Amino acid sequence: MTKLVYFAWVRERIGRDEEEIDLPGHVKTAGDLLQHLKTLGEEYQIALEHENVIRVAVNHEHVEHRDSIAGAREIALFPPMTGG
Repeated sequence: MTKLVYFAWVRERIGRDEEEIDLPGHVKTAGDLLQHLKTLGEEYQIALEHENVIRVAVNHEHVEHRDSIAGAREIALFPPMTGG
């Protein structure tokens, strides 16, 4: 099981702060994860509609969508951040 944590409008659109899911074997990268989540329901489709702007952190480290998520205990999804 992998813990997923959602922030800001991603959290609001999905309707939950976090969840634990069992990732299928074909989900190997952060981009694969985003594609998989979109299959879980309309709320995920809406939240991840513009997946290219979604930031991903694996075990508290930012990763690119093409990067592996192997061994992830926690994956956070959040929109771009502004401010200082």
